[in-house]
Amino acid sequence: MNSSPRPTIVLLHGSFADASGFNDVIQRLQARRFPTIAPSNPLRTLVSDAAYLRSVLDSIEGPIVLVAHSYGGMVITNAATGHPNVGALVYINAFAPADGEAANDLAYKFPGSMLTPEHLTVRPYPATDSTQSGQEAYINADVFYEAFAADVDPGTTAAMAATQRPIDLSALQQPSGPPAWDGIPSWFIIGQDDNTIPADLHQYMAERAGAVRTLELPASHVVMMSRPTEVVDVIVEAAETRDDVRSRVGRSGQT
Repeated sequence: MNSSPRPTIVLLHGSFADASGFNDVIQRLQARRFPTIAPSNPLRTLVSDAAYLRSVLDSIEGPIVLVAHSYGGMVITNAATGHPNVGALVYINAFAPADGEAANDLAYKFPGSMLTPEHLTVRPYPATDSTQSGQEAYINADVFYEAFAADVDPGTTAAMAATQRPIDLSALQQPSGPPAWDGIPSWFIIGQDDNTIPADLHQYMAERAGAVRTLELPASHVVMMSRPTEVVDVIVEAAETRDDVRSRVGRSGQT
C-alpha cells in the first residue's frame, strides 16, 4: 500500500467533449477524499495542448495521477514525460501513442471507428497562430449517439452532441513525442463497444505500454459516464499502488 501523500487526480477530456463527462467520476473520487481537478483541454494543437496541461501539472504540489479520455491520451502522453510528480497514468478509451505517431495514424490502424469523413462536419474558424489549421471537426448529430455514447441516455447524448467541443484538425495530424508511458506505470480501461476508437486498438496500445492492468468493460466510448464506479476503482488502484509498482519493475513504465 502506498504511504506517500494522497495524490491529486487530474482528469483530461478529449475531443468532441468537455470536462463535464467526468462529473460522476469526480463525485466518487471526492467522496473518497481525493483532491481532483478536470481542466479544459484546448483542442487546438497537440504541442500547445500538452504545454497547457504541463502548466497545470506544474501548479500542483505533491503526487499526481493523470487520467485521460480519448484524444486526451495524446496530450497526457506528451505532457507527463519526465514530470517528477506524475506517478501513474490512466487511459480511459484513450490514445497512447508511441514516439512519432499521430492520432490519425492510430485511429484507423484497426477497423471499427465511425469517425470517418462522412460522419464529421468540418468548419473554418479564426486560427490564432500558424500551427493551427483553422479547420475544426464535429461529429454529425445523426451518428453521435451510436459513434460516441450508445450506452448513455439518448436525451443526454443529444445535449452532448449539441454542446460538443470541436478539435482543430492539426491536433490529429501532429506527431507525438517520447511517451510518458515509457517511464510511468499505466493502467488502461477499454470499452468493448467503443465505436470511436476500436477496442482492438486500445488493447494493442495497452500491451505496447506494458500496462499494469487492463480492464475491459461492455461499454461505449464514454465508459466514464456509463460505468463510473468501475472507472473510479481503477483510478484509485493506480493512486494507491503507484509507488509499489515502480519499485517492482526494472523499467518503471512496464511490468
